[in-house]
Amino acid sequence: MFRVIAIAALSTVLLACQPETPSPNAAAEDLQPAAPEYMNPNPRAPYSEGVRYGGLIYLAGKTAGPGEPGVQAETRRTLESIQDALERFGSSMDRVVKCTVFLVDMAQWSAMNEVYAEFFPEKKPARTAVGISLGGDTQVEIECIAAA
Repeated sequence: MFRVIAIAALSTVLLACQPETPSPNAAAEDLQPAAPEYMNPNPRAPYSEGVRYGGLIYLAGKTAGPGEPGVQAETRRTLESIQDALERFGSSMDRVVKCTVFLVDMAQWSAMNEVYAEFFPEKKPARTAVGISLGGDTQVEIECIAAA
């Protein structure tokens, strides 16, 4: 039953956002970062902050950067960074259709989820949470797909 509800919710969000179908010859648009340095600590890294293709924006995984430690504080800063990037690229949090959350400690899922829910009060995107080892003291990384 949960899968049916999740699939129905994703279908509703996708229909509401109505991304355009790319032509077979369409090129992906590289969305170069214009964010503060801490949000893109290595501008020479071999990836883009985001790519627009077929009416969708694919954001690279984002982390919190410097600041207060802890899963909730990192989740908040990470989602604020995502919100900033989406607005710079012509989208918004209510147009997010899918997120993947990477957590160092899956036992922190509930704490992360409390903050995450604040950013998606009505239109809840499909989401996957994965336990992973991240570098340094980083505890949370989030990537998103949004309608342009």
